[in-house]
Amino acid sequence: MANPARLEAVLFDFGGVFLDSPFAAVREFGERAGIPDDGVLELVFGRYDADTDHPWHRLERGEIDFLSARREIIDLSTAAGHRVDLVEAFATLVRAGIRAEMVAVAREVRAAGLKSAIVTNNVREFGESWRAMLPLDELFDAVVDSHEIGLRKPDPRIYEHALGLLGGVAPASAVFLDDFEGNVAAAERLGMQGILVDHDDWPRAIDRLRSLVSRAAGAHA
Repeated sequence: MANPARLEAVLFDFGGVFLDSPFAAVREFGERAGIPDDGVLELVFGRYDADTDHPWHRLERGEIDFLSARREIIDLSTAAGHRVDLVEAFATLVRAGIRAEMVAVAREVRAAGLKSAIVTNNVREFGESWRAMLPLDELFDAVVDSHEIGLRKPDPRIYEHALGLLGGVAPASAVFLDDFEGNVAAAERLGMQGILVDHDDWPRAIDRLRSLVSRAAGAHA
């Protein structure tokens, strides 16, 4: 676990941190469609704590486009007894707003003299829309989008890439926020400090980050 006195950088996920969780949106779709939580998540996202050839993983790595992934997931889900369309599954996420409190704490990170980055598993077709939701240049020193570099969380190389863009920050001097436990665990295995952003209690993650930033700012004063 990182020593807060040595904290130099904060890495943020996007969906599930600044925006409502895509996992929650898909669960809501599953409830409406009568598909159990675990079942609908695996149909849409595959085993998200692994890096596989599931169409969603290939989409996030930039290997296929959204329409191809949509067709493949419809086929996979239909074969499993449920028809899952990505457009329908993400409908509630499209209407979600940015969490202003998370934006505020991202500003505090920069004000404290720490480096910051977004590390997101994302897809090419969503690029313009999600980037328009945040003042990226004001909040972050680097933006790492999985489809642009062909790597996706939980592959440790995506975290290493982000830390390199921040000037070679050591993992032990960084903290990472994400709404998926497997991604947080991967960052922790690399030596970073992880903060899990719970969909139902995300303000707690903000409180924890603020405490770390405040202690780091005090140590650097």
